[in-house]
Amino acid sequence: MGPFILTAVYFIIAIAIVLIGLLIFELMTKKYKDWDEILNGNHAVSLSIGGKIVGICIVLAFSIYHSASVVDTIIWGAYGILLQLIAYLLFELFTRNFSVEEQLKKGNISVGIVSMCVSIGLAFVIGASIT
Repeated sequence: MGPFILTAVYFIIAIAIVLIGLLIFELMTKKYKDWDEILNGNHAVSLSIGGKIVGICIVLAFSIYHSASVVDTIIWGAYGILLQLIAYLLFELFTRNFSVEEQLKKGNISVGIVSMCVSIGLAFVIGASIT
């Protein structure tokens, strides 16, 4: 495959994987609907969702750098989504004094920033482990 076609294929794969990941995250959020909150100007939720998008894309980028096939990238993308979900659940678990989900719903920017950083930071760790 030529580089232009391969780039288009990876582009389409990335969009599909990000959309699937966002759908899964939306289903996990019980106290609010992500896109309704974003539409209403909730910056905390926007930061959290933005971090997830960037995090998934970082994992995909590392996969493309180190992978021999498009199929490997799809597998790593799915694995990246799974690990991002686990990271979010652990973040919620380790913040015993408050609910991350409730704070995001309230628009707590600080929690949104930390949520974004957890997603992006762990994406680099996940990506660096891809060989």
